[in-house]
Amino acid sequence: MVRTSAPEDAYTAEPFLPERGGLPALRKAAAECRGCPLHRDATQTVFGAGSKDARVMLVGEQPGDQEDRQGKPFVGPAGKLLDRALEEAGIDPSEAYVTNAVKHFKFTQAEPRKRRIHKAPSLRETTACGPWLAAELAVVEPELIVVLGATAGKALLGSSFRVTQVRGTVLEEEIHGRAERLVPTVHPSSVLRSDDREAAYRGLVSDLKVAADALS
Repeated sequence: MVRTSAPEDAYTAEPFLPERGGLPALRKAAAECRGCPLHRDATQTVFGAGSKDARVMLVGEQPGDQEDRQGKPFVGPAGKLLDRALEEAGIDPSEAYVTNAVKHFKFTQAEPRKRRIHKAPSLRETTACGPWLAAELAVVEPELIVVLGATAGKALLGSSFRVTQVRGTVLEEEIHGRAERLVPTVHPSSVLRSDDREAAYRGLVSDLKVAADALS
């Protein structure tokens, strides 16, 4: 076995997973994760949030600036927009489990005290974080997964995933050894960046209505 100079050089979170325990044990263990270099610059690990009995799991890309500071997923502008869209689609946000494919904030920063700019995680970083997402799925066992954006889709469904091709449809796939139903849609942050924000928002709500129907 090749020895590495630091745990993050191996690019896997596997050694940091607890042997037993539910979401509290996973969250506590994830706080100490050094499975990839992203932990060095991030403020803290941002683990998933919600009930282990949630019927729907929402999977995004990674924490943003506000999530990194507060230690909770989807608490920034994109999260607020997502909550509004979920309610409009007929899904109670408080009854969903929300998480990200990557648990640390990846960003660029021109100089200290300047705004931190989101940077998409690499496939290697997403793969390194995969054991956490697999563990969350195993504990929560959701009836449906809502895939928010391309990075989350590739983390769950492979590098060939294209959100534009399958958004708003119900997919049935085997994920980490378990049969899952998934509804892909765009990440809410893309709605905020859209030139036609209202049309992008309506598209997100339409996709989430497909998810609500699948749960009914």
